[in-house]
Amino acid sequence: MASNRDRAKAKAKTKAKGQESWIETIKTVFWAVLIALVVRTFAYEPFSIPSGSMLPGLLIGDYLFVSKFSYGYSRYSFPWSPKLFSGRILAGTPERGDVVVFRLPSDPKIDYIKRIVGLPGDTVQVKAGRLHISGKMVERRRTGQVVVYEQEEPTGRYAERLYQVYLESLPAGPSGQGVRQHTIYERSDTEFGSDNTPEYVVPAGHYFMMGDNRDNSCDSRFSATYNPTGPSGQRCGQIVGFVPFENFVGRAEFMFFSTDGSAELWEVWKWPFAIRYGRLLMGVR
Repeated sequence: MASNRDRAKAKAKTKAKGQESWIETIKTVFWAVLIALVVRTFAYEPFSIPSGSMLPGLLIGDYLFVSKFSYGYSRYSFPWSPKLFSGRILAGTPERGDVVVFRLPSDPKIDYIKRIVGLPGDTVQVKAGRLHISGKMVERRRTGQVVVYEQEEPTGRYAERLYQVYLESLPAGPSGQGVRQHTIYERSDTEFGSDNTPEYVVPAGHYFMMGDNRDNSCDSRFSATYNPTGPSGQRCGQIVGFVPFENFVGRAEFMFFSTDGSAELWEVWKWPFAIRYGRLLMGVR
């Protein structure tokens, strides 16, 4: 009898320990998810680069962290973009030259990444391939040329293209921060509609965004009233236009991973050869 009671007690203890183990596992998962959600909402959110519109600085297969606190918080800072409030709280000040992830104004479910070139009140125009801000031509210096095998926007087709490489110098922003330099690609200064645009006046609370791959980027140069055909022979499928400050998700900060795409997810043995080690932890300029 005593032996049966002992076995029953041991069985009950084992069952209780199993239940406690499940409870502890659930607690651990809950806190892990909560912490990840808080970090993702208020500190840093990961994003991947799906296209070549920001070449040469950002490559397809780059994975980067975006700081959520740099510009404060809007409804788009939160998962599922709940309509809790309008505008931004704890708003920071965007600068020319910042690389920003934002929600597309024409379809806020889609994330875009581009560079700020125009601030509220600026006039922005591209003439013969040269960017003009508030009537002044932005300086650039040719540094060479490169052949790029890239995916064209908006068709998604791949093609080999010859690009001229320039170092562009954006003027200082409202904080008085000095000239911001970055590298851009140009196929032509006169061949495409994006090389000669109307003069745009950036409205209050909005920003003018452009890709660094100037002849392969759907950006603020294209609007509901101006959407010429690009190098692919097609128009931009998604209209960008001026981007409201509210649509900003955050500022791109640094790469935490990068792959050249030569290894599928299941090809574990190829992973070490697909990683671009030189881009790990590289800052976004």
